[in-house]
Amino acid sequence: MTDLAHIRNFSIVAHIDHGKSTLADRLIQSTNTVAERDMKAQLLDSMDIERERGITIKANTVRIDYLADNGETYVLNLIDTPGHVDFAYEVSRSMRAVEGSLLVVDSTQGVEAQTLANVYQAIDANHEIVPVLNKIDLPAADCARVAEQIEDVIGIDASDAIHVSAKTGIGIKETLEAIVHRLPAPTGDENAPLTAMLVDSWYDSYLGVVVLVRIMNGRLKKGDQIKMMQTGARYGVDRIGVFRPSMQTVESLGPGEIGFITASIKQVRDTRVGDTITHEKKGIDTPLPGFKPAQPVVFCGLFPVDSAEFEDLRDAIEKLALNDASFSFEMETSAALGFGFRCGFLGLLHLEVIRDRIEREYDIDLITTAPSVVYHVYMKDGSMIELHNPADMPDLTYVDHLEEPRIKATIMVPDEFLGDILKLCQDRRGIQMDLTYAGARAMVVYDLPLNEVVFDFYDRLKSVTKGYASFDYQLTGYRQDTLVKMQILVNEEPVDALSTMVHRDRAEMRGRAMVEKLKDLIPRHMFKIPIQAAIGGKVIARETLAALRKDVTAKCYGGDVTRKKKLLEKQKAGKKKMRQFGKVDIPQEAFINALKMDN
Repeated sequence: MTDLAHIRNFSIVAHIDHGKSTLADRLIQSTNTVAERDMKAQLLDSMDIERERGITIKANTVRIDYLADNGETYVLNLIDTPGHVDFAYEVSRSMRAVEGSLLVVDSTQGVEAQTLANVYQAIDANHEIVPVLNKIDLPAADCARVAEQIEDVIGIDASDAIHVSAKTGIGIKETLEAIVHRLPAPTGDENAPLTAMLVDSWYDSYLGVVVLVRIMNGRLKKGDQIKMMQTGARYGVDRIGVFRPSMQTVESLGPGEIGFITASIKQVRDTRVGDTITHEKKGIDTPLPGFKPAQPVVFCGLFPVDSAEFEDLRDAIEKLALNDASFSFEMETSAALGFGFRCGFLGLLHLEVIRDRIEREYDIDLITTAPSVVYHVYMKDGSMIELHNPADMPDLTYVDHLEEPRIKATIMVPDEFLGDILKLCQDRRGIQMDLTYAGARAMVVYDLPLNEVVFDFYDRLKSVTKGYASFDYQLTGYRQDTLVKMQILVNEEPVDALSTMVHRDRAEMRGRAMVEKLKDLIPRHMFKIPIQAAIGGKVIARETLAALRKDVTAKCYGGDVTRKKKLLEKQKAGKKKMRQFGKVDIPQEAFINALKMDN
């Protein structure tokens, strides 16, 4: 049993690639938590896709025993968090389970947009924050400038920031001492009724559902009968343990400790993140304040290339949803693509990760439709419907107005690229809210429509700034605008997978770009194919794909010209008939490429 004064719970927060996972590796290695032969880079990133992309997707936890210089042994519970904006939900959950944070800043890059977003979450959770300047072994490191930047931009005293090189191991001992002496110990009463917070849960094929808990008060022992306060479900605890990073069973968990329990829970759905766990008998009456549930912001359709694989896709999606509380899905059908699912994600990276995991772990080839956001459609009878798929847009005669989601985007960019960023945001219907400087870098705050950001804004941002800009956003709410549904007709048949919502002022430009692109992407057939963009009944752009023509007059040598004319007339009539019944095949890559706007 560990007394509260010797426990420290902390998380590591930073921008993408500033060295969180590497620092976690060094802390684990220097305290001999893992045998040297089992040590590997990015130890806490367990998914293949995390190791491959070099990013953290799931927040992971580990318990470290550390013998401090004062001769006392401390128990350190570390949570390594993601840096990407799409996984900010993981970060906010982890923050509630701990009392302090190490703020890692790259001493060559300085403060970036995501550094700000994550540190504000830590401040909201009333954390004690210790700044750590990483990568001091690089020749471009400038600790004095970065420390000043932390003070200017974030407003935290960085005069005693720890200088570290997580790669080479410089400053790791000082970091451990700072965790012990500068971060607060948790509070809690062992004799009070059990109060535990459910931080995360995932499915394990051997153990069933594994639940990560943080004990606030009381003690949780093996064999206890527990109750989930949100769902009212009751379970008996089978096993209790801690992560060192591998699972290690313990007899009980007391206040301030972080560990896992299994209790024969069948589905992850039964464990709501942020729920309060208490004893079935002498439990508490008022639960802890939970987390806001994750709101999907981007929706897209996932369809199997081979429609016979639909059942396999359903199986794969249900299994992924078990481990990812922020991923939602429902069935949908499309005239062009058959049966599939409409899925909700927290952002484009989240979408990519899920799509990669389905293709890789379950070996299913997917067609992904255009990402879209949720619009609020207000009808003339006063009701409001949420529109997830542009193809479901109701008849405009019944619609009063539409509202689209807006975001507050924070962009940090070197001074020389500022003009390009302002132009990019203006082009995407952005409204400038703020522009300040931190050294040679500008911090721009824009109010942007999420619809314009969701497709390729991030790629454009990176390409106009040569990769130097960093970007973070949060949803601010809905605002009315003049939006219209643009349909694409191929051979006078609407293709629902290519329907999009566009701003009326841009509709013509968008429509023209789309039909020109499709003209290059759709292969030629034996009959000519009109490709049109239409709003309601009005065609706003058109291209015609010429027919492939067989030379029917090849076998006429000389003779009367009327013979040739007769054969050409016959061919013309045949083509006309063909166009009435002919089916146009649109290749899979045409769907994705048509929606990417280069200009």
